[in-house]
Amino acid sequence: MTADLSQIVKAYDVRGVVPDQWDESLAELFGAAFARVTGASAVVVGHDMRPSSPGLSRAFAHGAARQGADVTEIGLCSTDQLYYASGALDLPGAMFTASHNPAQYNGIKMCRAGAAPVGQDTGLTEIRELVERWRESGAPEPAARTGRLTRRDTLDDYAAHLRSLVDVSAIRPLKVVVDAGNGMGGHTVPTVFSGLPLDVVPMYFELDGTFPHHEANPLDPANIVDLQQRVRAEGADLGLAFDGDADRCFVVDERGEPVSPSAITALVAARELARHGGRGVIIHNLITSWSVPEVVREQGGTPVRTRVGHSFIKAEMARSGAIFGGEHSAHYYFKDFWNADTGMLAALHVLAALGGQDRPLSALVAQYDRYAGSGEINSTVADQAARLAAIRTAYEGRADVTLDELDGLTVSAADWWFNVRPSNTEPLLRLNAEARDEPTMAKVRDEALAVIRA
Repeated sequence: MTADLSQIVKAYDVRGVVPDQWDESLAELFGAAFARVTGASAVVVGHDMRPSSPGLSRAFAHGAARQGADVTEIGLCSTDQLYYASGALDLPGAMFTASHNPAQYNGIKMCRAGAAPVGQDTGLTEIRELVERWRESGAPEPAARTGRLTRRDTLDDYAAHLRSLVDVSAIRPLKVVVDAGNGMGGHTVPTVFSGLPLDVVPMYFELDGTFPHHEANPLDPANIVDLQQRVRAEGADLGLAFDGDADRCFVVDERGEPVSPSAITALVAARELARHGGRGVIIHNLITSWSVPEVVREQGGTPVRTRVGHSFIKAEMARSGAIFGGEHSAHYYFKDFWNADTGMLAALHVLAALGGQDRPLSALVAQYDRYAGSGEINSTVADQAARLAAIRTAYEGRADVTLDELDGLTVSAADWWFNVRPSNTEPLLRLNAEARDEPTMAKVRDEALAVIRA
């Protein structure tokens, strides 16, 4: 192929259109480069339900094996199931998925042994350079021995490990609607929830990488409409929506109303702090709600604010020894899960919290959802740097605000804050705003948008 690798090798993963941007021949080179860069004698490989995933995954496995690595193929799995295998087997791993992207896309999420992330600064640049070199000079020299390919089913062990991390013994009977979006949640939910006192109403559990019902991205409100309607129709206690590779989980309450991922972060943080004797560091990115650090401090923990993005969260988790981390995007990270993200474990926490008392979910989460938020609003701009500079100019002279540039620009006052971040891949600025009440939030949001879109 002559495709430009700079278009498919992103900051944290490989992702592009198949076969236009990459194919099995490139996947084999990525497998060889992965084995070389990690120096691993053995690796584990899994894939989602996309039509191109089995072939790409097998090609990657052959590439790694020709470099002498024994390959454990775990077949169909969620991304967090691959992280489980990497952690439990102590092997570098590769997951073939494009998460919530449309059907024609596919990608590779890679990690070192123990689910440690591989990104631009932790091996992905070297992998790309090797692949580029081999494309120019010919296939890599095979190793003295070819690694063995073996198959292994890790689903039961993955489910058992998750269940060991949450006390589910006191859950009362609950009716829960689960929208798998034709993604890997349809594969993992039945096993993880098996034996719990749950009346599970399945939606779109059929594995279908063409996503016939809706995109498998629950953060887009359009993609949870079916779930909201079904929760109300069934009189369910809650609804859960998973993205395509089932590493993110989104929650709706008994009224069908979305529960903010910040509120879920605060709820799980309180539970994890209780498990650890009221002590521990909790990571949150800078656009989660003010509620999160407030709840963490109230529960005796130490909140630590980071940039947006799993590589920053995981690095800070490792540095600080944090017990839990959460993001506005419904990624949830656990020390007891090798600092990796697992929406399924967060879902078990929500079920245990709800099922351990008698109030409805809306009442339970109200204590964790204290402010009015805008959600993420994207604006297409011709010059990201110029618009950020304009926002800085508009606010930097005001005595009532503070500015910081940890990630984009955050402007904070006593009763509100907003953050504007540039997209890494598109000509967009992303705005998130929050205030103590809805009218103030709307005013702050609209003022910021007026500058961004001027």
